Amino acid sequence: MHLVTYLQFQRASETTLGRSYTAISEGHITDADVHWTTARFSRQCVAHADALAPVLARLDTPDEPVPERLHIQGITTARTGPAGLLRDLLDLYQFANLLDITWSLVGQAGRAIRDHELLRVIDECAAETTAQLNWLRMRMKEAAPQTLLVAA
Repeated sequence: MHLVTYLQFQRASETTLGRSYTAISEGHITDADVHWTTARFSRQCVAHADALAPVLARLDTPDEPVPERLHIQGITTARTGPAGLLRDLLDLYQFANLLDITWSLVGQAGRAIRDHELLRVIDECAAETTAQLNWLRMRMKEAAPQTLLVAA
């Protein structure tokens, strides 16, 4: 069953995105909104990964190997300056989008098998991921004019 493979991918990706949020939070301490918001998002990602553990524990282990390319690298260090912040937020946005669509995909499978526990986890986690995407989009739009038009 490929559902388990994708849930494992989602769990690992949430962990990676959480670490990435932490790297950006620690790297942009002077931007208070970025620092505190990405720190909160990091905690949410850890909670998402933890919420998937009991679901995975009760599902069968997949017989197929995990595809080699089914992973994200994540961010380990923050860039500097306004352009660096904009690029860091864009990277986070791309990672969060990957998680968002994967929540949708596993949600479709969860509905097909009528797994109510899985659907509860997906609904809660997907809603927070959507909120993360909304904030990242808003923050990038706020930063873009000054960053892209004013020479530093």
